[in-house]
Amino acid sequence: MPGMNARDPIISTPRRAARADGAEARHRLLHTALRLFAQKGFAKTSTREIAREAGVNISAISYYFRDKNGLYGACFTEPMGGDSDDLVAIFSTPDLTLEAALRICFTSVIEPLKQGEIVRQCIQLHMREMLEPTSQWAKEIERDIKGPHRAIAELLCRHLKLERADDDIHRLTFAITGLSMQLYVNQDFIEAVRPSLLRTPRSIDTWADRLTVYALALVQAEAARRQGAGVDEKTATAPAPSPARAARKKP
Repeated sequence: MPGMNARDPIISTPRRAARADGAEARHRLLHTALRLFAQKGFAKTSTREIAREAGVNISAISYYFRDKNGLYGACFTEPMGGDSDDLVAIFSTPDLTLEAALRICFTSVIEPLKQGEIVRQCIQLHMREMLEPTSQWAKEIERDIKGPHRAIAELLCRHLKLERADDDIHRLTFAITGLSMQLYVNQDFIEAVRPSLLRTPRSIDTWADRLTVYALALVQAEAARRQGAGVDEKTATAPAPSPARAARKKP
């Protein structure tokens, strides 16, 4: 219309509203898909069902996520947030102490527990993917399991002054990462036995402090075990005293 330009608020306001509506539609699609995929699995969940329950046109799935596979993949990476590549980069920082690295790790990993029901659905989705694997499973292993595991193992090698990770370093790495993973797997059990441990954001933050202490104790135990094993090995390989020397030592 005459007298209007691109900066006129009458024109820009609908555009902002459209963007907001688009973000809301995408959010509904993602979280509806997460719930249905977690409940029924990938194969038994249709895009038509997802769109209907999300209250959007089915074409929105291809617009925002490309296809069903893209939407399924987004359910693994977006709801809980975080990026495993960031953690890998942190572990590779040369001047970072072991305690600081572990604290950052645990804080980042358990932060999503504050999201409540979404976390349960994400864990259920991962469990279902383990039982009914799709092509997504290999991506999850490579991105969220192998990368961080290697980074933590290398961190432990630097701390223990080892050239490379052996079986016991991998055992220690799994033990450390398992400290935080058990909070997700056992979430329902924890809430049944001691609900105060996960009730508030502060109580969840406390877990990060405690798990850091527990993990350091595991590392110290492994360091002591290796030192003891080294002493035993030196004793076992030491040459036996000669008969003459042994005789001189007798009273």
